[in-house]
Amino acid sequence: MPKITLPILETERLILRPLTVDDCDAVFKWTGDPRVNKYMIYPLYKSVDEAKPWIETLYEDEKKLDYGFVLKKNNELIGSGGLYYHEDIDVWSIGYNIAYDHWHNGYTPEAIKRILEYAQRKYDVNILAGTFAVDNNGSRRVMEKLGMRFYEDTEYTKLDGSETFKAKTYRKVF
Repeated sequence: MPKITLPILETERLILRPLTVDDCDAVFKWTGDPRVNKYMIYPLYKSVDEAKPWIETLYEDEKKLDYGFVLKKNNELIGSGGLYYHEDIDVWSIGYNIAYDHWHNGYTPEAIKRILEYAQRKYDVNILAGTFAVDNNGSRRVMEKLGMRFYEDTEYTKLDGSETFKAKTYRKVF
């Protein structure tokens, strides 16, 4: 399947660019960190090599907007995330990860806001949704900063079945 090409986006502090297999070491910094992975749907990565298959699956669907978050000040890749369209329910969902050393700096809402601006210009984004574990206050705050509000109580299970979390879904309707 041919890969799609996403444009590079910028914010005040970040360059948002597609990930490549050359980013595996940086990606492992957060996918292999139990503090970051605690509430993530994917299992904890045990080696840098586990990042490559995931990165290789990116950019096959034009409505799956995955970006690497790069600090302008030092060109460090600190996280990733984006928007993903669910055609069956006409909803765009958000997802993101950021390296633990960069938590609480406002980078995630800054990045997602810019990706959302791009998606709203290119696609008809009617509803933005996100789900987070009830104990994940950082993700709750990110969604609130994006103007999202409580929609429903739910739950989700890690892809390997190892853990299920009570969760909340937040939404924003445009």
